[in-house]
Amino acid sequence: MKCVSIDLDGTLLDDQHQISEKNRQVIQQMKDNHIEVILNTGRQYADVIRVAGVAELKLPIFCLNGSMMYAENGELLYETTLAEELYFELLAKLKPLNVGILVYTNKGGFPGTLPSLRGKSWDEIQQMFDSQDYEGIVAQKDIKIYKLIAVVNETEIDKIDTVKNTLKELSSVSFSSSFPNNCEITSSTAQKGKAIRRYENMKKIVFDEIYSFGDGGNDVTQFEVSTRSFAMENAPDEIKKRASDITKSNNDDGVAYAVTEILKLV
Repeated sequence: MKCVSIDLDGTLLDDQHQISEKNRQVIQQMKDNHIEVILNTGRQYADVIRVAGVAELKLPIFCLNGSMMYAENGELLYETTLAEELYFELLAKLKPLNVGILVYTNKGGFPGTLPSLRGKSWDEIQQMFDSQDYEGIVAQKDIKIYKLIAVVNETEIDKIDTVKNTLKELSSVSFSSSFPNNCEITSSTAQKGKAIRRYENMKKIVFDEIYSFGDGGNDVTQFEVSTRSFAMENAPDEIKKRASDITKSNNDDGVAYAVTEILKLV
């Protein structure tokens, strides 16, 4: 069985955060050809299904870099969390670095999620971070913490290297960047590539061929388990070097182009 694993932002979605009709048609054609198509994203589930057209595609959705895995009917198949002790350890390491922190939980994002920052000035974003009671998050009843994202102003991208160097000390977390100005932090068991392999085990199937598409650092682990991997033309050069192939940009139906013209899956 063939599997196609597709990142969302900067990959399947264009810069207007929409799925083009061509990409939608190609995904449906792959499904009709009994190819397993997966959305594999750093977003949380609520932010994924809000995207126009996603629900209608009825695809498995792996969220938060593999921290949560959902079946095509919305059933939760798997989740992994950051323990409270580890959460406080991460806060202690990140706060002195003067970076913004987003906390993804089963009760939403605190003070928000990446999509909620879109269109805001950095001063507005900084105010959100400054007013958040991070220690108080764990006091909420039945709270589960899935992911943290360290975020900086685009003029301070060098800070992200400092974040990554600091996190190297912790074997219990995975981290990668979906954009140059952030670092996404999850449990070490949560990676996009590991999620694909976990799905195989859950479904008791073996993917003979895996094709993956992405544009960010959090896509590298799915590239590593793929027969062929496609970086988008809009991806940074360091991500392109980690993929076996490069396809057109997210604004030029790069997913559909690779599927039809290079892989000839439909």
